[in-house]
Amino acid sequence: MNRLFLLFFGLLSLTISCQTEKPNILFILVDDLGYHDISVNGSKIYQTPHIDQLSKESVVFHNAYANFPRCVPSRYATWTASYPVNKGKVPDDGFVMKNVPDSKNIIKQITQSGYQTAFFGKWHLGGKDSGTGPVGYGFNTSVAAGHAGSPISYIYPYNTPKNRPPGYKSKKVPIDDLEGIAKKGEYLTDVLTDQVIKYIKNRDKKKPFMAVLAFYAVHQPLEGKKELTEKNKKEIAAFDFGDQPEYIKEGTGKTKMRQDNPVYAGMVENMDMNIGKLLNLLKEQGIEDNTIIIFSSDHGGLSNDGTRKRNLATSNFPLRAGKGWLYDGGIKVPLFVKWNGHFKPADDQKSIVLLMDVLPTLLDITNHKKVDVNGKSIVPLLKQQENWKDRTVFWHSPNARPYATGDTKSSAIRKGKYKLINWYEEGRSELYNIDKDPGEQHDLSASMPEKTKELLTELNEWKSKN
Repeated sequence: MNRLFLLFFGLLSLTISCQTEKPNILFILVDDLGYHDISVNGSKIYQTPHIDQLSKESVVFHNAYANFPRCVPSRYATWTASYPVNKGKVPDDGFVMKNVPDSKNIIKQITQSGYQTAFFGKWHLGGKDSGTGPVGYGFNTSVAAGHAGSPISYIYPYNTPKNRPPGYKSKKVPIDDLEGIAKKGEYLTDVLTDQVIKYIKNRDKKKPFMAVLAFYAVHQPLEGKKELTEKNKKEIAAFDFGDQPEYIKEGTGKTKMRQDNPVYAGMVENMDMNIGKLLNLLKEQGIEDNTIIIFSSDHGGLSNDGTRKRNLATSNFPLRAGKGWLYDGGIKVPLFVKWNGHFKPADDQKSIVLLMDVLPTLLDITNHKKVDVNGKSIVPLLKQQENWKDRTVFWHSPNARPYATGDTKSSAIRKGKYKLINWYEEGRSELYNIDKDPGEQHDLSASMPEKTKELLTELNEWKSKN
């Protein structure tokens, strides 16, 4: 009898343990990857078979947006789960992450609940020495994360400019923590991925982990692995672009209309290969089914210049414009969420979501209390219990860069199928039906003045409170 009791008790304990086991989390955030920069979203040039396969196994969001069309504000909003606006201002280069109350710091809450948390790659919100890096924010550990917004070179030594005259010094902030983990000639995207693989292999298997891989790729400098660049040169040379123009005018500069840069194509392909290595690792470790995988980008691809001409990376066509702009080319991003056995793969999710929804979602999944932030848990969408097609979301971009990306100061609102962009210093607005006109080519502001007034009023009310 005692043996039967002990056996029953043991099985019951095991069942409860399995039911309450918290999932691992792998969040992959790519830098400057446009919505159409992956083949599953329509690219005929870039080859991303591993990302494509991940999408087939995930809930795919077709109306996912970055919180801002540039790096710093978008990342600030992602990690604080709140709009990056304070009294009309947004963070910009040089900003440091501080003064976020513990009650609103989701990373700290996840770490303190027993998760092993690690951040790899681009932070861009402060340095470790000042306590404003990922560890200062709540992660247990970080690698190659600090103030740097991009590498000086993707080929080791990463903080040494390539193809420059002797004695040249870059004005870019160097990347921390890379000495001793890489060898001469090694490619940064490969090295960061290998660090994540090492971390997962050496983790404490008794505890769940949260690993964030924030690639510096595919941000400039445009510098790929030679063999992939040469391969893509041949493939692009053989591709027929028809009568598609290479550039069109936009703002103070131009928009690139072709995905014809072989270096960038190689960078995208290499990034995809590394994601494939990570996905295979989860299978090899036997943890694929208990790991939530999130894949996204911080904003749209670099397709625009301004008064200062530059080597443009990609085209976001058929979306309009790109990084720096509040047209969808600048803010629409891929977003896939996978959790085997919990979220049924679906390619029809049209709800409107933002990157700042990611952390509230993880908080919900890991059974934490809600926090007072702007982001919302998308678990009801992942479980196909709700529909947010009519959600209202906002953007405010007061730090225009007419010299770099051709944009001027603007704000925007999307409410259901309609989106209004307001160039407030110029006193003009544009209105689009995104469902019918995703390329934002047909301005409806003159033919729908009441809808224009309604959305502009709602946008200005939001701005007055933020």
